Amino acid sequence: MKPTKPEAPIDHLKWDAVEEATELLNEERFRDALVALREVLTNDPRNHYAFYFTGVALYECGEMQPARDAYRACLAIAPDHLGARVALTHVLRKLGDLKGAISEGISALERAPEDADVLYALGLAYLSHGDNAAARKFLRAFLASNPEFELSVEVTAALEALDSQMN
Repeated sequence: MKPTKPEAPIDHLKWDAVEEATELLNEERFRDALVALREVLTNDPRNHYAFYFTGVALYECGEMQPARDAYRACLAIAPDHLGARVALTHVLRKLGDLKGAISEGISALERAPEDADVLYALGLAYLSHGDNAAARKFLRAFLASNPEFELSVEVTAALEALDSQMN
């Protein structure tokens, strides 16, 4: 999961506090970023950006349960943080909590019904759950958003596989 700048409105003091960590994440220095983020959270335990980026770093290190907890901590402080909600959807799916993943995906969809990342995450959650009709709906909507080529190819292949199961 590539870290992205959060949606507006931005709390500039909290955002500035995580700047060094985001640079480390962009350099793929995930463990170093975790150290920097721990320091930010020591100084400000309500910095939702720090919890979000902690989730990103932990996810990239393959630590799904701690990543889940970091995203949940972010959402406890900032319930409308769309990036954390989408990331939590992916993490819950990977942990096998498919009902939780769908629930978080629906919550994200209510906040941003046309967001490509939301459509993709929710489509994958439904696909993993075995709800092929819902998966098709959200993955087709995702493709309609003109995603990056790699994801477009991946989702197109998944939809073709679903279609071949119907025949």
